[in-house]
Amino acid sequence: MKTKTYKIVVSEGENLILGMSHFIKTVEDVYEIMVNTSPALKFGVAFCEASQDRLVRSDGNDADLIARAETYAYDIGAGHSFVIIMREGYPINILPALKQCREIVNLFCATANPVEVLIAETDQGRAILGVVDGFTPTGVEEEKHKKERIQFLRKIGYKR
Repeated sequence: MKTKTYKIVVSEGENLILGMSHFIKTVEDVYEIMVNTSPALKFGVAFCEASQDRLVRSDGNDADLIARAETYAYDIGAGHSFVIIMREGYPINILPALKQCREIVNLFCATANPVEVLIAETDQGRAILGVVDGFTPTGVEEEKHKKERIQFLRKIGYKR
């Protein structure tokens, strides 16, 4: 077995969701989840088929995001993995519906941070071992940081 990392740098104003599924229907179901949760959301989704044709299947409503999702999924190359890249929305609004999707079995990350995907490769194929999401902490939150966090959440509308 060989291990390697694959780095994804998320562009400004975008978020990435990386997960595992088990069925070719994932692309259509994720598309429906995305547009039904937020019609203004721009996204691309790509899914690595693990048998038969073994193609990267994709959909979305933004050509650039679809193409990037396809590239990331193909480069990761782990069977049944999927990548969603989104703009004009946040994962927090999408994750509950994704978690209810019957064929989705795992979500590795939902982030705007740079991500390193940890990949194992055998003679059979590839697997995602996990992800490095963002960076190592620099310290422990103090009272002033708590106030800043609380103010930020209210500023962006997630708390009243």
